[in-house]
Amino acid sequence: MPAPFSQRYYKKTGAMPTMVQAGDYSSTMHYLKAVKAAGTVEAGAVMAKMRTTPINDFFARNGKIREDGRMVHDMYLVEVKKPADSKNKWDMLKVMQTIPGAQAFMPLSRSECPLVKKS
Repeated sequence: MPAPFSQRYYKKTGAMPTMVQAGDYSSTMHYLKAVKAAGTVEAGAVMAKMRTTPINDFFARNGKIREDGRMVHDMYLVEVKKPADSKNKWDMLKVMQTIPGAQAFMPLSRSECPLVKKS
């Protein structure tokens, strides 16, 4: 099994990835998997696969892409660890609570995106 993304990134760059870099990697991999599953790079087919494929990787848990294009996933309330509680230099946060994506993001019903079909 390959090393986790953060370890591979650190080995190549000498720095740990930021949240943005991790998110970019996650979204790129989700796109490439959808292209493979769709068997095409045609945007409509790929987006359909992306919307129906759950996102559960190192970056996002219980993720899904809504019809307005927003990726909704669980979020975390964290606390900074005391130095004595850290196992290594990068072990800084303790998850205190998981916030389900449905609570963490604006509901689809409030979206003003023109892609959302209003009833």
